[in-house]
Amino acid sequence: MAQEFDAEVRRMMRANEANWDARTPVHVASAFYGLDGSRKPFDWFAPFEWEDLGDLAGRDVVHLQCHLGTETIAFARRGARAVGLDFSGESVARAREIASRAGADLRYVRSDVYDAGVLGQGCFDVVYTGKGALCYLPNLPRWAAEVACLLRPGGRLYLVEFHPLFNALGPKPPPGVGEELLLRHDYLAGRGPIERDATYTYTDGPALGSATVAYEWTHGLGEVIDALVGVDLTVTGLRETDALPWPRWKRMVRGEDGWWRLPETDPRVPLLYALKAIRKA
Repeated sequence: MAQEFDAEVRRMMRANEANWDARTPVHVASAFYGLDGSRKPFDWFAPFEWEDLGDLAGRDVVHLQCHLGTETIAFARRGARAVGLDFSGESVARAREIASRAGADLRYVRSDVYDAGVLGQGCFDVVYTGKGALCYLPNLPRWAAEVACLLRPGGRLYLVEFHPLFNALGPKPPPGVGEELLLRHDYLAGRGPIERDATYTYTDGPALGSATVAYEWTHGLGEVIDALVGVDLTVTGLRETDALPWPRWKRMVRGEDGWWRLPETDPRVPLLYALKAIRKA
């Protein structure tokens, strides 16, 4: 299905793939990911995620746009039969190495998310995705169709994603600009992708030596929900939270749950949301 996009969008998608290939070795070596043992797979999840997901023992779970597969390992440790999918060949190769070292029984597949149906139709109880995934997708209805294809009747999507308001506030201020929470980008879609200077990634580490441009698409909550409803998935829950698994801004404060929030003196705004949707039985 990725080939159905026009030539310009395909060019941007290829640029993103190259950018993530280039990012991967930087991320593997970073303190941010803590693959030396300083961070655990469960560190990337809020407690409410496990409450929402419930018992995963014996369940078939697919993690779309899994990158290094850190969360995918957590699913395996919860007893799930887990599969990770990512378009970056470098990410998939490293994810396999990381899982092997962790003793996790996982399968990783290199594929564009728009071709996720290669994993099989109706083969999964849970589709999990998010935390920086949807912004790389130019078309949400096509993505939703792939999600619906993957799910068994009664299966569910669990999407935990950066809130569109968080993205509109500009999570990474331009050079020389302060960290004030100012509206820098659109909340709503419709004006095309944002071209990013991705010379440095969101982790610590050196600059990328190549493929330093990436493209991101804006998707409001209404667009996400409409895409899912359009493929007959039933939205059963939506929560918004002011917490992040890492400190995007220096002034963020770590709570007792290990997650980071803006100081009490700042306005409370949603930074992350979690959406549940079920395929009708």
